[in-house]
Amino acid sequence: MRVQITKSKNAECFYIVKSVRKFGKNTNVVVEKLGNLEEVTARANGRDPYEWAKEYAAELTRQDKEASKEITVRLKPASLIEKDVQQSYEIGYLFLQQIYYELGLNRICRNISRRYKFDYDLNAILSRLIYGRILSPSSKLSTMEYSQTLAEKPGFELHQIYRALEVIASETDYIQSELYKNSCELYGRNDRVLYYDVTNYYFEIEEADPEGGLRQYGVSKENKPNPIVQMGLFLDADGIPLAFCINPGNTNENATLRPLEKKIISDFEHAEFVVCTDAGLSSSDNRGFNSVMNRRFITVQSLKKMKQLYRDWALSDEGWQCLKYPGRFFSISYIKEHPNEFQEDIFFKEQWYRDNGLSQRYVVTFSLKYMDYLRSIREEHIRRAAKKISKGDVGHHRPTDFNRLIAETSYTGDGEIAENRTYSINEEKISEEEMYDGFYAVATNLEDDVSEIIRVNKQRWEIEESFRIMKYEFRSRPVYLSRDDRITAHFTTCFLALIVFRYLEKIKLKDRYTCSQLISTLRSMKLCRLKTDGYIPAYTRTDITDDIHKASGFRTDYEVISPGNLKKIIAESKKAKKVK
Repeated sequence: MRVQITKSKNAECFYIVKSVRKFGKNTNVVVEKLGNLEEVTARANGRDPYEWAKEYAAELTRQDKEASKEITVRLKPASLIEKDVQQSYEIGYLFLQQIYYELGLNRICRNISRRYKFDYDLNAILSRLIYGRILSPSSKLSTMEYSQTLAEKPGFELHQIYRALEVIASETDYIQSELYKNSCELYGRNDRVLYYDVTNYYFEIEEADPEGGLRQYGVSKENKPNPIVQMGLFLDADGIPLAFCINPGNTNENATLRPLEKKIISDFEHAEFVVCTDAGLSSSDNRGFNSVMNRRFITVQSLKKMKQLYRDWALSDEGWQCLKYPGRFFSISYIKEHPNEFQEDIFFKEQWYRDNGLSQRYVVTFSLKYMDYLRSIREEHIRRAAKKISKGDVGHHRPTDFNRLIAETSYTGDGEIAENRTYSINEEKISEEEMYDGFYAVATNLEDDVSEIIRVNKQRWEIEESFRIMKYEFRSRPVYLSRDDRITAHFTTCFLALIVFRYLEKIKLKDRYTCSQLISTLRSMKLCRLKTDGYIPAYTRTDITDDIHKASGFRTDYEVISPGNLKKIIAESKKAKKVK
């Protein structure tokens, strides 16, 4: 390659050109346009622009030759591999590392480090805890061991990880606040609507902490008898985590929403949003808090908990509208008589009301598909209940499991205390539930169009998916830590891992692949060291790997990667690129 300079009346332009043979003739092709003299002088950074351009062309020539040369590896079946020499390197983390650095987490660690006197690299530890949580979730010891398999080996020890957990816990609010600001600058945030929900995580211990500790007995969503902690999580409308909190396992979930909202308002300086929650977080205090200033709410409303007047209205046969047929009104009986015509449609009715000084709007929907879904679930519950009755193994039940459909009757033949019991399917309970099949209600103080309210509420599934990712893909439970600060730090790293992964999934790859597809692909990406100087990919190139490389701007799937090129790839993964 060489430098070609074209001169015009007003400027000189520099090009890197390469001689190639096309159609039996030699010709020149432009490899790169360097710009005019002023631009090249700026790139030369004080050096002679002509000399700099020549050296740059020579470096491109060297790289081109290195990329095109063939490598021969001679191996002997009788020769053992070298002892204590690593043969395989994990590289899936490089695509997560790019997002980590784009979000400025390295700068956040640097700012934290300036306030403390410790001799370890907080950035190295936090980044490896995040990569490990996504790609090889396990204990802190296993995470340290996993870090030694990466293309970059960090230089920290196990005791330093535990020291770092204490710092991460004390700085978790600062990390969340700065991360929000950085993400707004880099990607932008779709944060007009925020989704909030609560879940819990159990511990492999038998006794709860003394009063004041995080590990307390509470209602476990996994039906575990162990102590638990509670996690509250906010997502934005793109499904990207925004903020979280950790509370003792016996905390009333309704009381967790407002403190975290106040933190978002003060620390994030974000005060205008719509909060969307499920029915478990729809207390009147929460609705009232989100009915002032520029805050609004959309919350699932239990039909069974409506006042009788509104429940009768919600379940009444007449007065239903459909977005597909504006201006027409339908009855539920007519809809059910024409299932083929209306199977995919959603019908609705709405009404404003005022209760305890709070003005709200009920939006009730009916769907044949949702009705069929609920009935199919109940049929399965009836089958399981009947099977359990036939075995005589009937015990306590939760409000939503199949045991609720079992009726118990006590009897005696001579007027004594009834010790004999018989069990049967609770037909009365089934009839009661059938009344609500297909119906769904939300309460809101928004004046938006019904279609927008329905659309926003349908997005709540993403927060449930986020909890599933943390619990099953990231294996964030059971938790084996005992100290509150380390527990908080553990969930901080889980939260950060979820943010990094969601940006890869949703922003970089535009939701083209499922969570499990992406994670399994990243976990499979490895390099194998050659006996000569270089590495070869030890994974299958697929459409997913192609898209990951394209979104990241660097590739690891060449036939051979030289040590020098691997260093460049690692350096590229640490460059922040604004994509807003």
